[in-house]
Amino acid sequence: MTPDEYCQDKAAKSGSSFYYSFRFLPAQQRQAIIALYAFCREVDDTVDEISDANIARVKLEWWREEIQKTFKGQATHPVGKALQTALQHFDLHEEYFMEIIDGMAMDLDQFSYPEFKQLALYCHRAASVVGLLSVEIFGYQDRNTLKYAESLGMALQLTNIIRDVREDAERGRIYLPQDELEQFNVKTDDLLALKSTPELIEFLKFQTTRAKQYYRQAMEILPEGDRYTQRTGLIMAAIYEATLDEIVNDNFQVMKHRVSLTPIRKLWIAWRTARNEKRLHRKRIRN
Repeated sequence: MTPDEYCQDKAAKSGSSFYYSFRFLPAQQRQAIIALYAFCREVDDTVDEISDANIARVKLEWWREEIQKTFKGQATHPVGKALQTALQHFDLHEEYFMEIIDGMAMDLDQFSYPEFKQLALYCHRAASVVGLLSVEIFGYQDRNTLKYAESLGMALQLTNIIRDVREDAERGRIYLPQDELEQFNVKTDDLLALKSTPELIEFLKFQTTRAKQYYRQAMEILPEGDRYTQRTGLIMAAIYEATLDEIVNDNFQVMKHRVSLTPIRKLWIAWRTARNEKRLHRKRIRN
């Protein structure tokens, strides 16, 4: 199995919404973004699948060393080797990969967040930095596109947090600001006991409004001239926001079951968004 085949297999097996958005990219960009995504999966799985926190920390340190080797052209892991290929074509910054690892390390040391400010740092490291790397792969002309990536990363991660409240609580993690939980009278013990309460539903409505604001902010910031090159991000936004809408329509029953879109619906949203962006691009060219 080649490094690229390894990354492709890693991405495909995840079943993530991200994979559906990659299908519409040219080959060189697709190789790079799949390598980036495979790296994210590797470090995320390190935290989620290794029960011993000390062993997970050692593995994350190994990944720091592997990234350093990758940027020196000395990668040993298939993902590192695939990233080396991507580095030949795209200006990807080493410090961003280190920030992603920092975000995963937070999962080992921090099981709750006192205020949104601390949670926002986690979201930045876990998602917005991935967006900044993705923007480099997709290409941009206006630096405001970087601000778009920051906001979209926040929106996507907040959607993940709302969707995964139960799954995270089962791991003893609460990615919800403690001060805001207190404002809504949501008890930590109820969350860890996987109880769905009226207070939790009201709180999740509040968090959904926040996520929607980040989606709206991202779309308002994105320069028209970079919209077509960033269509992969727009596909991800459409799929994730549709997931958030399903959670709303289900009255926030996230403690009872995990809300997700079917593969065929994700593919439909991806195709529809790509088609719409192509039409808009052609219209801009004609004008």
